[in-house]
Amino acid sequence: MAQPVWEVADILRRHGDAYRAQHALPAHQLRLMRALQLCRTAPLGGHIERCGHCDQQRISYNSCRNRHCPKCQNLARAQWIENRKAELLPIPYFHVVFTIPEQLNPLALQNKKVFYDLLFTVSAATLQTIAGDPKHLGAEIGFFSILHTWGQTLTHHPHIHTVVTGGGLRSDRAAWIPSRQRFFVSVRVLARLFRRLFLEALQQAFQKERLSFHGNLTPFAQPNAFRSLLAPLRQLQWVVYAKPPFGGPQQVIDYLGRYTHRVAISNHRIRNVADGQVTFQYKQYRAIEGQQAREMTVTAEEFLRRFLLHSLPPGFQRIRHYGLLASRPKRENLALCRQLLQAPPEPDKEAVQERLLAPLLRCPKCHTGVMVRILFLPSSTGRPQLVNTS
Repeated sequence: MAQPVWEVADILRRHGDAYRAQHALPAHQLRLMRALQLCRTAPLGGHIERCGHCDQQRISYNSCRNRHCPKCQNLARAQWIENRKAELLPIPYFHVVFTIPEQLNPLALQNKKVFYDLLFTVSAATLQTIAGDPKHLGAEIGFFSILHTWGQTLTHHPHIHTVVTGGGLRSDRAAWIPSRQRFFVSVRVLARLFRRLFLEALQQAFQKERLSFHGNLTPFAQPNAFRSLLAPLRQLQWVVYAKPPFGGPQQVIDYLGRYTHRVAISNHRIRNVADGQVTFQYKQYRAIEGQQAREMTVTAEEFLRRFLLHSLPPGFQRIRHYGLLASRPKRENLALCRQLLQAPPEPDKEAVQERLLAPLLRCPKCHTGVMVRILFLPSSTGRPQLVNTS
């Protein structure tokens, strides 16, 4: 894919100072803006590499490594995907999406950590409860969940994507119970339980005074008003969407490549930055021609406001693993599943990492030699330092 003409960093360099001057921003958003502005530029420092075969040299400036940066996710994504690829079982996998009603979006925006934690916890409990019920599947499943907080036009739209094993371990862990090939469990049943559990958890968060109310939401800090906010939501149909099952492990990997480390907007979607305005591409999936690319133009200030809506609370984990894929017992669980499914053992992860990094170290000119760092470029002004290779 060709390099994008415009980047989020360009918008920050042109309009970031004005935006900071006009808005009181929390410290983590200020750090985010600075990181993206400086990403892969000389102020962050870097290194010079030389090929041991043909003497080709290249300068590489350091990445900011901020998880909201459109330029910093490629290697992290590739490493994460390689690890997941090694864990895939020879079974169907399903993609299930959990979304809260838009009436709750303003409250979610003012209480990001509480709401996003509830989205993870409640969607996971919903899947595990229904899958564990003998009327539906009667098995312990494995899945991982990914938080997205945006729609195509950068509006606030929090939702959880999950990738779920098509089956699971029987309660005595002595057999694998497969799901139906084209059907996981009823989305209507999932949606009803998700609605009940989420509203119960939200009410408990309110009673424990874990929610904040500002601006137009201030009246809902009163118990009666808060109950009136939740009451009509009990009658709504909540959206839990199960997409068709993946056709095989490669489809799962392709999906992971698109979704896991995605940020609110990629640089390739930014079409123009001029005269204090930003034009970007989006898709309107609910329209008849949902895949057709459209364009939207907003002021640079509005673009930055929308982009910063999706900054996560510091330290917040946006990819989480559950059930058979929960971190601590994962290795033992997968080994047992492979045994019951008569599947090959898991590939060696060190070999996987070496295979992943090899193309990055190969010389882009001769494709034979390996690029070796010979100079470090400091992040502050100063002379490059020779690398000590002894």
